[in-house]
Amino acid sequence: MYENSNNHSDMIEEIKAKRELMINCANTQGFTSEETIKYSQELDELINKYQKVMGQAPRPNEEVKFAFQQMVMIWPRVLV
Repeated sequence: MYENSNNHSDMIEEIKAKRELMINCANTQGFTSEETIKYSQELDELINKYQKVMGQAPRPNEEVKFAFQQMVMIWPRVLV
């Protein structure tokens, strides 16, 4: 499905869009709402697919790395 470099960009854009949906949902409905969890699981699936396509590259794409850093920054709020 995502075999050429243009599709890698498409995958990154899809990851960014799903991440944005998840964050917006978490901010409006809460971090533990069913919809937020659904978006989080879908985001995990997209990231896993991206990593498989990239062949487990030793250095992750900077955009995906940034997305992970952003997620780490928002999830601790659940514990407060």
